Formats: sequence, structure tokens, C-alpha cells
Amino acid sequence: MLPLIQTLFEISLLRKGPKDIPHSWLLLYLCAALWLFGFMAMTILNQNFSSREAGLDLASWVLGLVCYVFVLAFSGHSGRILQTLAALIGVGAIITFAMFAELVLLTPFLGANLANLGAVLVLFWSVPVKGHIIARAIERHWYLGIAIAMSIFVLQFAFTSTLTPEP
Repeated sequence: MLPLIQTLFEISLLRKGPKDIPHSWLLLYLCAALWLFGFMAMTILNQNFSSREAGLDLASWVLGLVCYVFVLAFSGHSGRILQTLAALIGVGAIITFAMFAELVLLTPFLGANLANLGAVLVLFWSVPVKGHIIARAIERHWYLGIAIAMSIFVLQFAFTSTLTPEP
């Protein structure tokens, strides 16, 4: 388990790519369990988070993964779907844990507003990381990967914004 987490951490620092994760359904399930654990921790930490918002975030997450699968399929690299999904989900877990740690550690010292800003900045880091993953998976330039990841991020934001009721 530790080598998997180390590899995911290296991917989140743009040092490795999805090809460094073995082609294994078990690893995909482990990454999904890690992500789900982080998601539950963030949901519990955020006291104003409703089950509807949690479901909406989960649906947005699945939408993003489906988009990445379509990119892989249309680019002719469908054989890399398993590794790429494991990398995307696993790095999502690492980023979720980083956001969780940042919120828990900095909120008492900086206050909720600055700590939330830091969490948003960590979330924004996920865009170039996912761009890096998809660019390596489809063997294209890093800038194309960033454009794909940014497009999917905007799609997810529009999806959640459209379905979130106004206060």
C-alpha cells in the first residue's frame, strides 16, 4: 500500500505518470477506497455540508471521470483507461487529504476564510496534475493535457453550479 501512495504522491508532484501504476483492478479499487475515505473525512469536517451536496459532488466527480474515459477512448488509448483512472482517483485522494490536512491545521491559526482559500488553491493544483496525467496517458504535449483538464474542471463546475440551489 505504501508504494502505491508514494507513486500517487510522485504523480501529484508531476514526477511520474499513470504508466507507473500497474494495470490492476485491485489498485483501482484501493484508490477508490482511499478517495472515498478522504471524501467522507471532508464531508464530516464541513458541518454545513448536506447529503444533497455530497451526492452532487459525487456525481460531478463521476462526470469528470467519464469525460477522461471518453478522451482516452477517442484518442485511441483505451488500453490505458484502468491505469489512468487509478491515477486520477488516487491523486484525487491525495489532494483531498492535503485539503483536509490544510483545513484542520490552518483553521485555528488563520481562521476559516484563509484556510478555505488555501483549500481552494490546493483544489486548483489538481487541474495541472490531472492535465499531466491525461497528457501522459494520450502521449500528447502537457499543454493539451492542461486544456483538457481545465475544460473538464469547468464542465464539473458548471454542472454543480447548475444543480445547486441558490441560498
